[in-house]
Amino acid sequence: MSTRDTSAAEDPIIESRDQLVAPMQLGEKPKENWRIGTEHEKLVYHRSDHRAPSYDEAGGIRDILLSLQRFGWEPVEEGGKVIAMRGSDGTVSLEPAGQLELSGAPLENLHDTCAETGRHLAQVKEVGEACGVGFLGLGMWPDKTREDLPVMPKGRYEIMMRHMPRVGSLGLDMMLRTCTIQVNLDYSSEPDMVQKFRTGLALQPLATALFANSPFTEGKPNGYLSYRSHIWSDTDPHRTGMLPFVFEDGFGYERWVDYMLDVPMYFVFRDGKYIDAAGHSFRDFLDGKLAVLPGEKPTQSDWWDHLSTAFPEVRLKSFLEMRGADGGPWSRICALPAFWVGLLYDQGALDAAWDLVKNWNMEEREELRNAVPRLALDAPLPGGGKLLDLAGEVLRIARSGLNVRARLNSSGDNETGFLETLDEIVASGEVPAQKLLRKFHGEWNGDIDRVYKYSF
Repeated sequence: MSTRDTSAAEDPIIESRDQLVAPMQLGEKPKENWRIGTEHEKLVYHRSDHRAPSYDEAGGIRDILLSLQRFGWEPVEEGGKVIAMRGSDGTVSLEPAGQLELSGAPLENLHDTCAETGRHLAQVKEVGEACGVGFLGLGMWPDKTREDLPVMPKGRYEIMMRHMPRVGSLGLDMMLRTCTIQVNLDYSSEPDMVQKFRTGLALQPLATALFANSPFTEGKPNGYLSYRSHIWSDTDPHRTGMLPFVFEDGFGYERWVDYMLDVPMYFVFRDGKYIDAAGHSFRDFLDGKLAVLPGEKPTQSDWWDHLSTAFPEVRLKSFLEMRGADGGPWSRICALPAFWVGLLYDQGALDAAWDLVKNWNMEEREELRNAVPRLALDAPLPGGGKLLDLAGEVLRIARSGLNVRARLNSSGDNETGFLETLDEIVASGEVPAQKLLRKFHGEWNGDIDRVYKYSF
């Protein structure tokens, strides 16, 4: 989740609708300036007993963050607590139960993206050795209850944890027990954003299936391949889902603003503290009628904060976020941006990908999304067949898009090699969660502790 940037010198009050649309319009970039931003989370555990470390304990999350100073990272504080580290590779931040996230820098190509990921993992491994912790690449804690997990000292998390049980039964699991990989991508214009948004949202179930990696809950199989994806179906219906309006005529920045104004608020940030505004209306805030700040109107930063509180599987801010994948190890962190860059950053590939899914109706899209958490690549496709039947064609299109980009490394290799781990999944028909389940029922003999040998 976002780490607030409090460094902006000016923070104008929102006085017109144009200011609400501006963040999306300002995201428009010419193709030569498109970048790739990759975010990935990992579970942190004590090597001695697999316990999740608290924030304050010796060798805990605070010490892990501060230890990154040896690599040039600088602390970011909230209320006197270090909540993130900033550096040339982006931001390292903590999620609600201490999951560690890298929000990577915007980079020109996938070679740079994967190099950034490699640097980050090498750094946290070195820090982990000193602190006695390891890092696990899964979509969800395989053995921890909610009560087993610590809560990090960020004001927005306290507010969200109070609010989540009011609107769904699994929101606390989303916050405390899950990890994801996502990629942030650019667009050149409003029509370009719309085509990318629609294609990305329609194909998000395929990304979920390929990266499905959360088959265990509290030490046992949970009946799902991506339980992390299932969790979103009962987190908060006001800010999640497949967003039917995205596929309707007339969708664009203005319609996104209307959607975000209908998403209930979580908080307002004032004088270094988060004020609980959960469930209140941003429309009321625009009119100076927010109950917790009577008479005040929102600023630009308030709107930016609010834009980060919707959680559909594709999200629009000043870029598009692809949000459907479970957390995983190094090779799959590199594969997710390769998948989406290949599909969305070449017009021919984007057109071909949209052609595959443009005739699905909303009911079919919803049915596919709902089937994937349990069935992954075996989920039934609209019109017949299985998602696996579509996967190979989508990867072929992604590969063609990366070939056209022709971004080479120093050895002369283009970016298509980063798709190889996905090629292997499709060739076998077995997603990561199914491999873990096979091991659990076989060589692990039902011992979930064996999963910790698969750490980064």
